[in-house]
Amino acid sequence: MNTSWQTQLDQLIDSKRTPIIELRRQLHQHPEPSGEERETSRYLSEQLQQAGFQVRVGQNQCGVIADADYATDLVTAGQPGRIALRADIDALNIPDAKEVPYRSKHEGVMHACGHDAHTTIVFSAISALQEMHEQQQLPWPVQIRAIFQPAEEIAQGALQMIQEGALEGVAAILATHMDPTRETGRIGLKSGTLTAMCNTITVTVHGRAGHGARPHEARDPIAAAAHFLTAVYQAVPRQTGDDSTVVASFGEFQGGQNANVIPNQVTLRGTLRTLTAAARQEAQEKIKQLGQEIGLQTETRFEIDFDRGCESVKNDPSLVQLLATAATEVLADNSIESIADPSMGSEDFAFYCQQIPAAMFRLGSAAGNENNFPLHSAHFDITEESLLIGAKIMAHAVILWSAPD
Repeated sequence: MNTSWQTQLDQLIDSKRTPIIELRRQLHQHPEPSGEERETSRYLSEQLQQAGFQVRVGQNQCGVIADADYATDLVTAGQPGRIALRADIDALNIPDAKEVPYRSKHEGVMHACGHDAHTTIVFSAISALQEMHEQQQLPWPVQIRAIFQPAEEIAQGALQMIQEGALEGVAAILATHMDPTRETGRIGLKSGTLTAMCNTITVTVHGRAGHGARPHEARDPIAAAAHFLTAVYQAVPRQTGDDSTVVASFGEFQGGQNANVIPNQVTLRGTLRTLTAAARQEAQEKIKQLGQEIGLQTETRFEIDFDRGCESVKNDPSLVQLLATAATEVLADNSIESIADPSMGSEDFAFYCQQIPAAMFRLGSAAGNENNFPLHSAHFDITEESLLIGAKIMAHAVILWSAPD
């Protein structure tokens, strides 16, 4: 049964339904790609300052850190310390194909992964806590930090924020991710490994240019690259379900400028997802071996590089239990679903997990009809009710975390 502060918190967030939805729609209409989130950061910093938060803006004016210490004069040795909520603010270079009033106004860029929703949820959660403090409705002192980080999609933003002191004085950190495979009103939780390791693969194939009518005089890098792609997809497992799972996929192929000219070189870029360090090393060695073998067969030369990427998100079991308790206060008991296997998606939230206890939960955002589309789809959207649910769970978790011993 909900106690007084829990009921007041939920009623407060429900009363903010219209501004919460408006914030998400504002962000959705004005997306910015990774590393270019200056206007988003400016807008958020202004809103946070007006709400009374202590605000810092990141380097290159991208990213925002907001702090609030409620009744810190009452903090005792029994308090667990400051907890952080993390949201990502970058969008993707994908045209928005939805026909909705809040469709992206930036051509070729959209929030196709729910980062606008993550941002709205964290903003709404801390704003509710701020108002609870002002109304003297918080049951005990709370120390909160909100991290609105840039460049999650290119796995650089978390490291940037950490280097700028985002985790200084922080004892734990929480985050959420929209889940279009889960109905609104349900969440997914998993202790331990939640997501895969991720490395970007860059392959440059060097050949010898020639006339398209006389390929025997050239060393065709496009043909070699096509052979390489087929070999990788056949030789590198593309299965799911255990720790040896490996996924290698290529989404970029650049080379040549004329239909009748064989170019000197082509470049391929893709992603490698693994669940263990051993599987990652084995897959990288296999991909390099295939490049060497196909290079010899086609008289071309392969250069293959793997970037640093990010590790797996490792959910702290005690924080997963905290989220389960918070979610149970907001939703029905049967709304909490256990995630059996790690996702082969990746998240640079993993960098925070390497520093302090951390946990991320999957927030159902599907409407349960034919309008559901997957993450990174040009038609991706969420149910706006999921924003309120996410904000409530986050805010509940912060208060529960802050309870004195």
